Amino acid sequence: MRIKVISPFPFDETGLTNRENGIPEDLRTPGTEIVFEAVKNSPTWGDSAHDSLLDDFFEYEAGMRSEEEGFDAVCIDTVSDSGLNPLRSRLDILVLGPGIASFHVACMLGHKFSIVTMWERWVYLYEKLLTEYGLWNHCASIRYPELKSPPDVSNLLSGKEDETFPALEAVAWRCIDEDGADTIVLGSTTMYQAHEYLSSRLPVPVINPVTVQYKMAELLVGLGLRHSKRVRAWMPPTVAKDTVIGTAAAAVDVRGTDLWMEDQVERD
Repeated sequence: MRIKVISPFPFDETGLTNRENGIPEDLRTPGTEIVFEAVKNSPTWGDSAHDSLLDDFFEYEAGMRSEEEGFDAVCIDTVSDSGLNPLRSRLDILVLGPGIASFHVACMLGHKFSIVTMWERWVYLYEKLLTEYGLWNHCASIRYPELKSPPDVSNLLSGKEDETFPALEAVAWRCIDEDGADTIVLGSTTMYQAHEYLSSRLPVPVINPVTVQYKMAELLVGLGLRHSKRVRAWMPPTVAKDTVIGTAAAAVDVRGTDLWMEDQVERD
């Protein structure tokens, strides 16, 4: 089995390795090849409708040829599920996102889940998904700590554990005690480093979207299941424009550099 995981930023080798470490060796199935690939470009933060447009475009471009590359499934490495719908439309192999996987697993483990995230500006992403997936009735709340700086999407939580972990725990307890949550979903794939800490301190299941998505992808591929291609589900395009999309993305390929962090409007 071969699974491609698309990271949402054009990381260098260090940044991509940090993402790969989200799936520890003891959870990897022998015989399953997991290939992480960085997008060619991206928004800086993924914190607005403007950024969502770019996320969808570059995630799609990185995954659109996965079937002909011999992969059995594509996974999206962001809980926003960016690019999920267009890739499901384009590909006949399974395409899965950590948002859709984690939210539905949470519904199997409890009655009400809360999303604990890193940043207020990411809340709109979860609200969009909860509406699209029809899961508002199962969501108790969306909460985030008031941290000193925005999330570090490349270095993740490394070096900030003493501040971040207790802050996330305090927020999670509010979800449980005040909002009635019986399950916690981590709202970002950048948060996997806090999973063990929170799981050992909270009295409810804590879902790590990184590993849940990977294991769910393995399960569905092993069962011979994939998303529906029928009309009103993820029907294929009458004419695919992969060459147009690939050419546009290649023109702004900044992988391995910091250019994606720059203000493109000012730089132009």
